[in-house]
Amino acid sequence: MFSLLRDRIGQQVMQINGLSLNEFDLTQPSGDPGLFGPDSIVWEVHGDFPAMLCGGIAALLLQMQHPAALAGVWDHSSFRSDMTGRLRRTSQFIAVTSFGNRRDANYLIDKVAAIHRHVNGQDALGRPYAASDPALLTWVHVAETSSFLAAHLRYKNPSLSLAEQNRYYAEAALTARALGATDIPLTVQQVNDYLQAMRPALEIDDRTHEVTRILYAAPPPTPAARPVMKVILEAAGDLLPCWTSVPGRVQRSALQQQSTRLAMQGIAGLLRWSVPQGARYKALRRTGRLFE
Repeated sequence: MFSLLRDRIGQQVMQINGLSLNEFDLTQPSGDPGLFGPDSIVWEVHGDFPAMLCGGIAALLLQMQHPAALAGVWDHSSFRSDMTGRLRRTSQFIAVTSFGNRRDANYLIDKVAAIHRHVNGQDALGRPYAASDPALLTWVHVAETSSFLAAHLRYKNPSLSLAEQNRYYAEAALTARALGATDIPLTVQQVNDYLQAMRPALEIDDRTHEVTRILYAAPPPTPAARPVMKVILEAAGDLLPCWTSVPGRVQRSALQQQSTRLAMQGIAGLLRWSVPQGARYKALRRTGRLFE
């Protein structure tokens, strides 16, 4: 009975997981360590699917508050008709660049970099933007990695040391640098300083509200999963820096925040139980390493 339940939940989870696209095999070739390797902090942080799911949504909510990042998605993305598909493709990129073999990881990086070269235009106020702009790539990277780390600290391992957190940022910069980002902050302090310095450039306008509305209205894998997705979305918004907020959402009380965090902890445990062999597990098989 429990096995059937776990399989059913696992099947639903895989519908929003980038590995469900079945375009890359993380178990091959044998011995290939990938870009980071099993001893990296990237493998530890990116290896927990529940925290990464929550952090990934938080990253999108933060990224979209930059008018140039928002314009790129607004003008060149299919998010209006396929928000789940967009999240799945982003998940695939992170999984393969984090845990895939070197050839596949570099292939995806080159592919995304090539796409970026054709993504340009003007934002809502007529200011030019280009997805290949190194400064914009740095913003997207920092919003992403800081959200992943915040989710990991809250929902997986709050004991991760400052040295390990600094190492995570230094390691993760490899992918951002390969995509063309420059002046990448490499420590917790540098990331905090960078986010503070970016505050004047961030905006919340009608487009930001619309992207957020579509994200929150995206259909769950099954109707029964709707309450779970609601908690995950609330937990993602709760991860944002204290000086920002989820566009269009009223301020939540401390009791509501605590309730969401407790519910997310329970959901995270359920998801780990239902999907025990995720991206990190597959990569560990490839490298001949097992979970300790």
